[in-house]
Amino acid sequence: MIFHDIHHILIYTIHDLAFLPLEVLLVTLILHQMLEYRAMKNKLNKLNMVIGVFFSEIGTPLLRYFSEHDRDHTEKITFFSSMKTWDTPQYQKKQKEIMNLPCSITITCTELIPLRNLLVMKEELLVRMLQNPVLLEHESFTDVLQAVFHLTEELKHRGECTNLPESDVDHVSGDITRAYSMMIPVWLSYLAHLKIHYPYLHSLAVRTNPFTETEDVIIRE
Repeated sequence: MIFHDIHHILIYTIHDLAFLPLEVLLVTLILHQMLEYRAMKNKLNKLNMVIGVFFSEIGTPLLRYFSEHDRDHTEKITFFSSMKTWDTPQYQKKQKEIMNLPCSITITCTELIPLRNLLVMKEELLVRMLQNPVLLEHESFTDVLQAVFHLTEELKHRGECTNLPESDVDHVSGDITRAYSMMIPVWLSYLAHLKIHYPYLHSLAVRTNPFTETEDVIIRE
């Protein structure tokens, strides 16, 4: 009535109302998914930062210690010997293959002592990580933390881990084997992430590969 053109105003209003469901659908399916993907990507990056701290502080030393007491230690060394040449598809393939390799730990009372000392020293770090809500998005890594924390509790309650009966050592060896078998696939998944997004961090992680006879970070080629 103000613009003296109510006929065209009604036509355009009806036209906009007719296309409103389509516009809502496009926003929901495309824009919303794009925002969700971006948020998930940011969350994944933060999560991998936490995983990186875990392996830097305790995960890689544990893998090296466990692998040294692995009955199939030589086979693991052979499996990871070509890691420097792996690309992203190979990492995905290796994550599946490693599930078929046996993980069995043989350890003695004396050898449990340095493991206990390492875990107790890093116990506060494990507690803080378990309290991190971001980790709830990564079920496999949460399982790893729980397995390692359980192993810490088992060893901490045994004092100096001396004069343990063989049956108890076998029980602890089972806890170690559980944590060990869970950590390797998560470690490979983390390295695959570094390979894509942080090649310089990937280079260092490969040079500190725990499945080698000796650790050597010097670049010689």
